[in-house]
Amino acid sequence: MLNHAFMFAFVGGLLIGLSVMLMWLFYAKITGVSGIVANLWRIRSPDFGWQLCFVVGVLLSPYLASYVMNLPTLNLSNNGWLYAVAGLLVGVGTRLGSGCTSGHGICGNARFSPRSLVATLSFMLAGFLTVYVGRHWLGLL
Repeated sequence: MLNHAFMFAFVGGLLIGLSVMLMWLFYAKITGVSGIVANLWRIRSPDFGWQLCFVVGVLLSPYLASYVMNLPTLNLSNNGWLYAVAGLLVGVGTRLGSGCTSGHGICGNARFSPRSLVATLSFMLAGFLTVYVGRHWLGLL
């Protein structure tokens, strides 16, 4: 029997894949979240409308889903500075890597992009090392 966590992950993965596929089919656009968010600063862009709807949908979806189903609660540590530094490093990495994890990992790999494969492997390795160092060396996580 499958547990609820597995089902949430499975349905979430299906919805992400479906949304990426629909964006490609209907708009011929890659669903890279960092690029979409960065382009929101260009209000006169012809893509501004759908990009704004995408970001609002991403931000509102957990709240809307919580009314339909019993979502698990998240328990975060009190290391606010750690989250701020991590967020800044993600932003720097996104610029250096010419895209974010969603752009490379989901969209780029689906198009068999060698650059996206290398970027995704780099993201994963950096994540593994960060957790290992934070948990075992620094005792933060």
